[in-house]
Amino acid sequence: QVQVVESGGGLVQPGRSLRLSCGASRIAFSLYAMGWYRQAPGQQRELVATITRGGSTNYADSVKGRFTISRDNTKKTVYLQMNSLKSEDTAVYYCNAHYAADYWGKGTPVTVSS
Repeated sequence: QVQVVESGGGLVQPGRSLRLSCGASRIAFSLYAMGWYRQAPGQQRELVATITRGGSTNYADSVKGRFTISRDNTKKTVYLQMNSLKSEDTAVYYCNAHYAADYWGKGTPVTVSS
C-alpha cells in the first residue's frame, strides 16, 4: 500500500522559517512529480509548489521568492523550505505524488501567528 506522509508542521511566528518533509513509500519515487498543496480554513485546496521528476519547479505567485521545493530521490522525500512566513500561510499542507495515479498524504498543519 502506497504511503505519503508529511511532517514538520507546527506553530511559528511571522517572519520565521519552517521546513516540511514528505516521505513516500511503495512507489517508484523518481518517476513521480511531487507537489505541495495547502488548504486554509474555509478555503479550497490550492497549489503551493511542484517539482517534476527532472527537477523543474513551479510556485504559486503568493510564495515565490519565499518557499523552495526540493527532492531527494535516494530518500524518497520531498521538502518545502518556507521562509519569511506570513499569517496568510496558515493552512494544512498536503503532499501529492503524481504519475500514473495521484497519492495524497493526510496533511500537516502550519500556523503562523505571534
